[in-house]
Amino acid sequence: MSFKPEWFNDEDFWKTYAPVIFDEKHWAEVPEVTDSVERLSGLKLCKGTASYQPRVLDICCGMGRITSELARRGWKATGVDITESFLETAREDAAYENLDIEYVLADTRSFKRPLYFDTAIDLYISFGYFENQADDLLVTRNVFESLKDGGCFIIETLGKEIAVRDFTPGEEFERAGFTVITEYEAEDSWAGLKNRWVLVRSSPGNLQGNLPRNMPAPARIEKTFTQRLYAATELRALLFEAGFAAVELYGGWDERPYDQNAVVLIAVGRK
Repeated sequence: MSFKPEWFNDEDFWKTYAPVIFDEKHWAEVPEVTDSVERLSGLKLCKGTASYQPRVLDICCGMGRITSELARRGWKATGVDITESFLETAREDAAYENLDIEYVLADTRSFKRPLYFDTAIDLYISFGYFENQADDLLVTRNVFESLKDGGCFIIETLGKEIAVRDFTPGEEFERAGFTVITEYEAEDSWAGLKNRWVLVRSSPGNLQGNLPRNMPAPARIEKTFTQRLYAATELRALLFEAGFAAVELYGGWDERPYDQNAVVLIAVGRK
């Protein structure tokens, strides 16, 4: 099945924005996030004692930030993404560490393997960017079909409640050799959050560590896109509609309640 190109199909966007999006903070949090994924899945492994290697599906896996860590811990990992340069980097890193990881270039709206995976994850606020909202349900159903009975789907996203509470019209900061200028705007009565990101090169040599190889380095570039926002109850309803039997909601990786103190929306659908 093929789909019309959308903003996220732009390979050059991901190459250029990678050093800004995947900053050191997000690489540093990998162990904590992976701990939580294992805990929420109920499949935390003990070295030398596991008789079965559980299978995990990481959709929108990027450069394998979490995929690799799960593989290091004994999971049989499959990462799916549409950005070839990210997957090339992920494969090179996996080969360097001798990690047995399968990376698949595919659109999550078409990828599925019925009854194959024990756990699936969609992390780092990569859910809700399709132009057609029905595609969110399509992806969720694909994941549901790909999970074995008893499996779970873990989503980390920006909850609508948090977006409204913490809204700022924009900011400016320095990162990875760029001056980054952001502008935000609510759309359709908070159904979505419009993002405009402008990168202006402020210093050379920003292409360092954990980034795709052979990245371009333009002096100025900008991108505008909209993220669909889900309230916690709306995301729970979506997971139920996709077929999940139970849904848990959390406000952080420490499994705090999703309330006024939430820092992120984490939903766990159980099949």
